[in-house]
Amino acid sequence: MKNNNTLKHHYFYSVGLSYKKADAEIRGKFSLDATAKTRLLEQAKTEGIESLIITSTCNRTEIYGFAEHPFQLIKLICENSQGSVEEFQKVGFVYKNQEAISHMFRVGTGLDSQILGDFEIISQIKTSFIQSKSFGLANAFMERLVNAVIQASKKIKTDTEISSGATSVSFASVQYIIKNVEDIGNKNILLFGTGKIGRNTCENLVKHTKNEHITLINRTKDKAEKLAGKLNLIVKDYSELHLELQKADVVVVATGAQNPTIDKAILNLKKPLLILDLSIPKNVNEDVLDLEGVTLIHMDYLSQMTDETLENRKKHIPAAEAIIEEIKEEFNIWTKGRKFAPTINALKAKLNAIKNSELDFQSRKISNFNEEQAEIISARIIQKITTHFANHLKDDNTMVDESIEWIEKVFKIGAITR
Repeated sequence: MKNNNTLKHHYFYSVGLSYKKADAEIRGKFSLDATAKTRLLEQAKTEGIESLIITSTCNRTEIYGFAEHPFQLIKLICENSQGSVEEFQKVGFVYKNQEAISHMFRVGTGLDSQILGDFEIISQIKTSFIQSKSFGLANAFMERLVNAVIQASKKIKTDTEISSGATSVSFASVQYIIKNVEDIGNKNILLFGTGKIGRNTCENLVKHTKNEHITLINRTKDKAEKLAGKLNLIVKDYSELHLELQKADVVVVATGAQNPTIDKAILNLKKPLLILDLSIPKNVNEDVLDLEGVTLIHMDYLSQMTDETLENRKKHIPAAEAIIEEIKEEFNIWTKGRKFAPTINALKAKLNAIKNSELDFQSRKISNFNEEQAEIISARIIQKITTHFANHLKDDNTMVDESIEWIEKVFKIGAITR
């Protein structure tokens, strides 16, 4: 989206990839951990990008930001992840201006989530914006847009039932375990990793299985102990992982590691084992399937599980979309006004300069010239003229950029800000 000052010749883009076209393996290559995000923001700063935010979850990696060309943003993703430009071209997307704005609204309100109505992403958009702002990479446009998306998300959550019912990847995983493992209440369950999905899964396991044999392992033991204390569970050291895997009937893997942490070499099985890999990138090597009795389920499969809850949520999509359109329209009105306000200010200043020059000339030329009356009349005329131009620029049918260019050319003005 062009702006007449610092954003001239820059456009607002959304570039990235998601579960829609990229499978878990590809999404894993493009995922950005905390270190990669920081590195990306530092690089964007040095390359003259004025404003951007990053989202990287198990289902998507995206950048929203300003650039002369979208490749500037694609390059940032590829150079700070394991993904290549060639791979991005096969599965990635590029949205520009209004399409990019609409996309952010759909993502932030759960309409673009792998499981409809999952609002987890909005908290990451908030966090990403705060981080970008700390780097000086969040301009007024981005701040207003993020706030508008947060507003839409809250209103949809409050005014519709699109997030009603317990449906998420963590809930779906527990439902899968209950349906596929007999006597689950007496089985040994091992949870490896205590990130957000891991915590939610653990809480759902305790709630729905009544199982008292759940063990937690995390690389950082104090995080596991904190969660275990709330739920009265067992915690083991990371060094004991191979031993706990032998005892387990069900293993839920939800770590944030960049490479697989479980493979067939670490497994020494004496009984069947169900493994659910809820990690992006994948944290369980598919070679475990070479072992007899191992069942491996990935989160992409769980995300496809639909039930009455999801079907019911679909009925509320039109109401959610209506809320988005209403708030998006308010944002666009603000954007339009922000775009042409400097030009109207410059036009008013130019007309006032003409007025002052003419009043000065006439006061010296005409005897008994009533400068006070002339000032009042000319000020009213200037106000009416600038109001006409402002109304023209506000009109939905107006090509704002072209009109601004024409006004600045005719009156020989440059946009000024106040």
